[in-house]
Amino acid sequence: MLKRFWVKRIFISTSALFAILLLYIIPSTDELDLTGNLNQELSYVDNEIKTNEIFLLDSYNYLARTQVVVSETEIEKKATELINILIKGGSGESKVPNGFKAILPSETKILSIEYNDGVLKINFSTELLDVEEKYEEKVIEALIYTLTSIDGVDSIIIYIDGKVLNKLPKTGLNLPSTLNRKYGINKKYDIKSTKDICSVTVYYVNKYNEDTYYVPVTKYMNDDREKIKIIVEELTSSSIYNSNLMSYLNSNTKLLAANETIDKLDLNFNAYIFNNYDEKDILEEVIYTIGLSVRDNYDVKEVNILVDDEEIIKSVLKTIE
Repeated sequence: MLKRFWVKRIFISTSALFAILLLYIIPSTDELDLTGNLNQELSYVDNEIKTNEIFLLDSYNYLARTQVVVSETEIEKKATELINILIKGGSGESKVPNGFKAILPSETKILSIEYNDGVLKINFSTELLDVEEKYEEKVIEALIYTLTSIDGVDSIIIYIDGKVLNKLPKTGLNLPSTLNRKYGINKKYDIKSTKDICSVTVYYVNKYNEDTYYVPVTKYMNDDREKIKIIVEELTSSSIYNSNLMSYLNSNTKLLAANETIDKLDLNFNAYIFNNYDEKDILEEVIYTIGLSVRDNYDVKEVNILVDDEEIIKSVLKTIE
């Protein structure tokens, strides 16, 4: 009798515990939709590191392309974040990579910033131009190239205390009111006459320790050829004008044909562009110098590299972004 009593008590206790457990496991009707699925809000954390191009001074006083980590995505906020990295001692100074330095004066302040239809308008304090004469134009170039690297920004307008900056006070250089990459960067001049003057921006390779980065140089010369032919000739030249800049493009590389269509440029080379013919491998430095140079000289969204009419790399511009 006593045995049956305890068995009954144990059964009741076990049943009660099981019932309580079910209440925790099975969601209430408030948590179920009509199909019996859980209405749970799932939150995802985006752990992807976001970077953006920025143009900083290297140890040779060239404005060089490098990458910095950014947290902002909205255009005006991202532009503010990048400018603060360009300011000496600014709030973004810790993001400046080793081997590079900011160029904007330390007291520079952003008074306002506005984006509309591809144009970014930035109103600076007068301290923006408180630099040595040799750096005055580089300040402008750094702003143009850094801010137009933001997706959606095609050009910028620089204001000083509310007035459009049309002239640099120390060098006396006149500036277009609207600035884009056609303005050039790290400019070099080789002009012998006033005929057939063109400007071409070519990206070269440089290194800090073991890290590779790219330096754009805008050359002004007398040449009426297609810009891509000039780019390839510059990159295959055995005598680059400055020993600090390099090109990894084999001097025997030939551009066999260039075909530009809407938003696309196909470049057909001979086999000397390969680093390894059997594996049909092209060095990353070659891809980047060609791709970046094309990007700054042509209004295309896609660059394809072919070798003897065989497509090797499709959409080079996506590779380098």
